[in-house]
Amino acid sequence: MKSLKITIAENTDVEKLKELLLQVKGINDIEIIDDENPESDLKKAFAKTKEQLKKGDYETLVNDIFDILIKK
Repeated sequence: MKSLKITIAENTDVEKLKELLLQVKGINDIEIIDDENPESDLKKAFAKTKEQLKKGDYETLVNDIFDILIKK
């Protein structure tokens, strides 16, 4: 797998740029990384899991965990 790093200006509409780039043939996925506000994938996953547990959304929680295990 190859990747491309793009540095953008602060006032860039990141979602629009992401939309545009996903239309380009050969681009499968785009991950937005904010070096100013780094947050690990694990921390994001815990936050999402906590919200799912609060809402009682166990089915989605189990599916997300299953996807993570299968994906890697």
